This record gives sequence, structure tokens and C-alpha cells, in this order.
Amino acid sequence: MKTTYSVHAAKTNLSKLLERAEAGDEVVIARGQTPVVRLTLVNHVAPHRQFGAMRGRAKVTRAFFEPLPADELDRWE
Repeated sequence: MKTTYSVHAAKTNLSKLLERAEAGDEVVIARGQTPVVRLTLVNHVAPHRQFGAMRGRAKVTRAFFEPLPADELDRWE
């Protein structure tokens, strides 16, 4: 169901408008007779992570396991 509200009415009843948008209603806010914005529900979907997705894409050489030079080690401490 599409409902249009003025900016003043939207400011006054924002929490009610948010509830209507969460319920699936289309809420339009207009400046005068001109529609400006539409409140809609944002569906937040967590990114899908797959174990082992980077397998074979990164390589660790022997240099990774060698001790750091003394001057660089001093910078870390």
C-alpha cells in the first residue's frame, strides 16, 4: 500500500513511518506535491563466507619463516 506524507508529517511521525516500511508498506515523503524519497525496508544479508575459498591463490615462501633482520625487529619492539 503506497502512502504519501509531507515532510512535516514525516518528521512528526517518523517512528510510525518506519514501522509501516518494516511491515512492507511503501512510504513516500513529498515536498509539497512533489514526491522526493521513498522509505523501504533494507534487507541486510550477511556476506556468505566459504571455508577454503582462497586455497591455491596465495603462496607462502620460505622467506616468511626466516627471522627478521635486527633493525626491523627493533622497529617492532
